[in-house]
Amino acid sequence: MTIPHSIPNLITLGRILLVPIVVWAIAAGETEIAFLVFVVAGVSDAVDGFLARRFNLRSELGALLDPLADKALLVSIFVTLGIWGAIPRWIVILVVSRDIMIVAAVIVSWLFDRPVAMRPLMVSKLNTAAQVAFAALVLASLSFGFEPKPYDILLMTLVTIFTLVSVGLYLVEWVRHMSTIEVR
Repeated sequence: MTIPHSIPNLITLGRILLVPIVVWAIAAGETEIAFLVFVVAGVSDAVDGFLARRFNLRSELGALLDPLADKALLVSIFVTLGIWGAIPRWIVILVVSRDIMIVAAVIVSWLFDRPVAMRPLMVSKLNTAAQVAFAALVLASLSFGFEPKPYDILLMTLVTIFTLVSVGLYLVEWVRHMSTIEVR
């Protein structure tokens, strides 16, 4: 069976298109829809990854789009839940600041003509998993009316730890990379 190379990328683009829907759903108080869209996005992430690996359909575009789709979805959910008051704003600021710092470091590297190869660290993968679990728990608790304690505290703690450790490790790696620039 042959699958066109574009199928995983189209699935990923579909996931990006789900971002405004989930933001609208949370903002409108339609948490069941938000939870359902979040689940669909998660399944689509698994499907596009499976197709790309199983049928060797990996592409440079997919390697850029997939983490972009994940970040767009997670950051949008965190920001919207924070504005809505469903999660503490400090965790929103922490999560968003980490991503801004990483993007800023990449841009500065490009500006100095010293592009840095971005490889996800294991702690970053753990961070993403903790963020997904936390967002899913909060959306599920809002949708189905249950108290998420103590699991929300545990997941917030994990998100906090993994976020701080990952930004620290990325910063150390970036400084080491950038320190090889010659002063003229």
